[in-house]
Amino acid sequence: MLFVIALAVSLLVNTAPTHETGDFTYNGFRSANLSLDGLAVVTGNGLLRLTNETEQKVSHAFYPNPITFKNSSSGAVYSFSTTFVFAIIPAYPRMGSPGFTFVIAPRREFPGALPGHFFGLFNQTNDGNATNHIFAVEFDTILNNEVSDINDNHVGIDVNGLVSVKSFPAGYTENNIPGFRNLSLVSGKAMQGWVDYDGVQKQIRVTLAPINVDKPTTPLLSLSLNLSQIFKETMYVGFSSSTGTFLTTHYILGWSFKVNGQAHRLDLSQLPRLPHMKKQISILLTTGLPFICLFFLSILVFAMVYAIRKRRKFAEVLEDWERDYSPHRFKYKDLYVATKGFRDQELLGAGGFGRVYKGVLPTSKTEIAVKRVSHESRQGMRQFIAEIVSIGRLRHRNIVTLLGYCRRKGELLLVYDYMPNGSLDKYLYNQPKVTLNWSQRFRVIKGVAYGLYYLHEGWEQVVIHRDIKASNILLDSELNGRLGDFGLAKLYDHGTDPQSTHVVGTLGYMAPENTRTARATTSTDVYAFGAFLLEVACGRRPIEVQEEDDVILVEWVFSCWDKGDILEARDPNLGTDFVAKEVELVLQLGLLCSQSHPTARPRMRQVVQYLEGDLALEELSSLGISKSGLQFAYHEGFSKSIMPDPSSSDKAFSQISSVANSVLSGGR
Repeated sequence: MLFVIALAVSLLVNTAPTHETGDFTYNGFRSANLSLDGLAVVTGNGLLRLTNETEQKVSHAFYPNPITFKNSSSGAVYSFSTTFVFAIIPAYPRMGSPGFTFVIAPRREFPGALPGHFFGLFNQTNDGNATNHIFAVEFDTILNNEVSDINDNHVGIDVNGLVSVKSFPAGYTENNIPGFRNLSLVSGKAMQGWVDYDGVQKQIRVTLAPINVDKPTTPLLSLSLNLSQIFKETMYVGFSSSTGTFLTTHYILGWSFKVNGQAHRLDLSQLPRLPHMKKQISILLTTGLPFICLFFLSILVFAMVYAIRKRRKFAEVLEDWERDYSPHRFKYKDLYVATKGFRDQELLGAGGFGRVYKGVLPTSKTEIAVKRVSHESRQGMRQFIAEIVSIGRLRHRNIVTLLGYCRRKGELLLVYDYMPNGSLDKYLYNQPKVTLNWSQRFRVIKGVAYGLYYLHEGWEQVVIHRDIKASNILLDSELNGRLGDFGLAKLYDHGTDPQSTHVVGTLGYMAPENTRTARATTSTDVYAFGAFLLEVACGRRPIEVQEEDDVILVEWVFSCWDKGDILEARDPNLGTDFVAKEVELVLQLGLLCSQSHPTARPRMRQVVQYLEGDLALEELSSLGISKSGLQFAYHEGFSKSIMPDPSSSDKAFSQISSVANSVLSGGR
């Protein structure tokens, strides 16, 4: 009986797993007793090959016996240290597959574990599960955004899942030599890794270096982590790997491990040699070269097609007569690059004649505004461009400089200085975010008046703008008003009469005689300037379309004056912060410029004098202007000095009504 009991005890002892304190060193694996599964094998010369050139497979290589890591289930994990030499050889240079891990786990088998980026340790169901009790250091050579990889060449510390607690690009800092040096894990060269855990400080340190470099004192990764809740009393240590789409072979050349002490140094001279990479090179040449040639041929064809399309895309119309204007002509390609392809994000505004884009010239870095104008008719093109180039010579502080033009197919592009604060109208209408106070508005009005006076009388030719309105008044960085958009401007010599042309302009700013004679004059500009004065002072458009009746601004301002309170017409957004005399001056001057008879309107020289206070508005009679010339509304009386003849009021009103209701060709 005693013999039977002793035999049973002996059998139980022999079949139970052997718990070891964990201290071993393998300088090559020719005689090593390892637990291998999957693709893992030991080669004839002693290399531990974790994977081969087989897609979507897993492999594991573990020390066969469990190792004691703590004295009880609730105890602290002992300190441990390991070092190993490895190499990753890709089938195609620089093209890696999932890497491998040094792993400590409660078991050697992982049922249901998947290949690829799961490293043969996890699957979609148990990834990140705290019951895994798995600690791993990954050497990963693919970028997988699903698990928050930092790049395709990194080392990471994993706990129970694929999302690294901490990771860093592969590399090292050599002792006594400053600066971090990168390492390519798929270089095919042998390199050495170290993983150390301080059980007292609860600190993990992971270090990496080439095989011919001593262990760096500065680790690649350092992490404070208590492994007591992760480790069981006994755990298995080893390596896990898997393959993906691109084939890679993972080798372990040597391995040393120890609990409660520093792992023994590996004898690098005794490690087995890696296989040569000739096979991989030959595979690349035989299978990859045709694809590479086809790829480069496709690139060449694509480049040729792209060059032809690009040449057509940037083709311009350049006739011999335009060579005289070459300094003012821009290349379409430069404007295309400056405006980033005329993309919508660079759009500053749009109107009936074209769209305006912000741009930065590629060479000078000058900020510009580019207006694209459709111009389908070839008739008059030469004269039009000649005028545009002439206007480009205008220089005045209250005029936006026209830098030049570009002509391409049926399109003209006009290039102006860029005004950072945009057009005036956005500060007047539609509940503006920023409201200009009266002082700022009055300065803009005077600036535009000076600019228009320069166009009419201060330059070598008479320039008629033909499109004066708030949207064409631009504000510079200091909110100074500048007259812009000379796309409709006309020129003629001083002392000559302007020629008739087709009617262009904007409804509400058009002088009545312009619709009859189609002749733009300085007087028609003054009429538009009068409408501009009223809209700036009142914060309203010249004609506002409403459900019942359209509101004509000049009539409404006159009605306020007729009631004896012209200041009632002022913009309510001004509040009480305004100079009453200046507002009243601007409103009356707007009415004066808006008269039906061109000869009764003041010249811009006089307008500037009124605005600067050099000439009082009451002194109009001394200038020889007849009262009958002040017809603009049907009401009786304007002032004792500038009142129209009551008998002519009905005729004047009919003239204004005809302007408001006419459909003007070319309007914006």
